[in-house]
Amino acid sequence: MGQDIRELNRNAVLTELLNQRPATRKQIAESTGISAATVTRAVDQLILDGVVCEVSEVVVENRGRRAILLDLVADASLVLGIDLGASNTRMIATDLLANPIMAIEIATPTELGPTELALWVADTAKFAVGERWGAVAAISLGLPGAVSQVDRSVSNAPNLRQVEDPTFLKVCELAIGLPLHVDNDANLALLGELRFGAARHTPYAALLSLGAGLGVGIAIDGVVLRGRHGLVGEFGQIPIGPHGERLESFTTGPGLLRHAAAAGMVLASPAELFADGGGESNPGAGSGTPDGVRAQLRAKFDHALVAVLTAIAVSSEPETIVLGGGIAKSLTDHLGSYQLLLEQNIRIAPTLTSVELGDFSGAAGGVVSALHAVYLDLGVQPSSLSALPKSNALSPESIRDIGRVAV
Repeated sequence: MGQDIRELNRNAVLTELLNQRPATRKQIAESTGISAATVTRAVDQLILDGVVCEVSEVVVENRGRRAILLDLVADASLVLGIDLGASNTRMIATDLLANPIMAIEIATPTELGPTELALWVADTAKFAVGERWGAVAAISLGLPGAVSQVDRSVSNAPNLRQVEDPTFLKVCELAIGLPLHVDNDANLALLGELRFGAARHTPYAALLSLGAGLGVGIAIDGVVLRGRHGLVGEFGQIPIGPHGERLESFTTGPGLLRHAAAAGMVLASPAELFADGGGESNPGAGSGTPDGVRAQLRAKFDHALVAVLTAIAVSSEPETIVLGGGIAKSLTDHLGSYQLLLEQNIRIAPTLTSVELGDFSGAAGGVVSALHAVYLDLGVQPSSLSALPKSNALSPESIRDIGRVAV
């Protein structure tokens, strides 16, 4: 019983320290209601365990007593967030306080089979982290598909079918040599924006990723929702076309290119659909002219986008919907128009905004997920994880400033 109480006190002290960091023993005692003597014993043990350290003296109290700030030992271990996309793969490594030490962006070799792709992910991660690979304590991997929380099977990943093969995760985990925390890439992107980006002040938020695929992450009170089979947020599977065509067909890069080709229009990239005023129609153009075809494609896209935004809004009532992904970059100047259309559908509509972490939202969310795994192992109370890490260290500027690893 005594051992259990000591462990509970230790964990409570560590949790409060991470919530306030840096903090003094006195501040932790006042916040937790634990006696000063008990806090001191817990802190002494945490220091002995190499988890906590004294960082600086902040004041001099009466009779010469010092107040010393405490903090987590940041460089005790590293964590790695990986966002494996159908076009590009991004990785970020940080210390335990989310200070970035490495970032990488590289084209995904989609021509590889499941085993070869898994080995490529492991080799790329090890090369990027380099000589500090042995310090990596946790890795979180984001995948473009629905990830089951029951058996970690992956489905609905049409643009990277290799990850649906059970061989992929098995080989990847064996090659990396550490347990992998696996999640849908949109969930991790939202997690990154919740802690470090556009949703950090709005715990009721959603993220819509538009690129090679359509993904949605939803958070309520700062906690990302995950169904048993990972289907929460898979709004792209909703049939909206006259022949049961799925919503993602009208809003993703591959889908837009297919619709353009079927209409006799060649698009070098989906971004061309939104160029020159967003593809608005020429009043004098017929439906068979290039401008007419472009206008029809854009109208179908707009209808589908407003449909998915409305579905997100009525399913979870987010305060903010963050838009990310390659296609979302083309919509930045048009969010106000979509906001008005959304408000016409529902009286109280969420605010639409763009990602702040750019292409690294998913990798940043992977860092948060991996940090949560380490914090749990250290004894942090699970109920406090959604507010951690308390740090603004990971930002577009910090990622840019550390440079990119060349592979």
